[in-house]
Amino acid sequence: MKRVLLTGMSGTGKSTVIRELLRRGYKAIDTDYDGWSHWINMHTGLPASPPAPGEYGWEDLDWVWHEERMQALLSVEGEGTLFVAGTTPNQGKFYARFDQIILLSAPAEVIIARLATRTNNPYGATPRTLARVLEHLETVEPRLRAGAGHEIDTREPVEMVVARILQLVEAV
Repeated sequence: MKRVLLTGMSGTGKSTVIRELLRRGYKAIDTDYDGWSHWINMHTGLPASPPAPGEYGWEDLDWVWHEERMQALLSVEGEGTLFVAGTTPNQGKFYARFDQIILLSAPAEVIIARLATRTNNPYGATPRTLARVLEHLETVEPRLRAGAGHEIDTREPVEMVVARILQLVEAV
């Protein structure tokens, strides 16, 4: 089984791409949902309670993959391709398990507009979380770019973005 990580900042379209891949019959997982990720206390590394709605303490909490679940997921053998979408501080531990890592990106103004109008996830809707997203564009996205084999600008319609992803996957 081919394993493809789709990573990128909030608002770059990871969830939208995963929904389109699922619609087309691919095995695809958005790690922001269905228990693939959880909150931790950044000081202790221990699991933490979810933050209160809206703003939360950036100095204390972070959203990470459940490592045991990800290990099990990426150990499954079979035919076809598994698409995994997400961006977490611990994703680098799994890079060797992926056949391809694709960075989904968009300019800041596009991300700001998407975050202001999305309905499936409140992250980025408050001034503080939006500031964090913009900070991550400067500090985290360059590291994601360095770890990715390909980058796709997601300003194109989702059908075109998915077509480009599938072309890259078929080329391997």
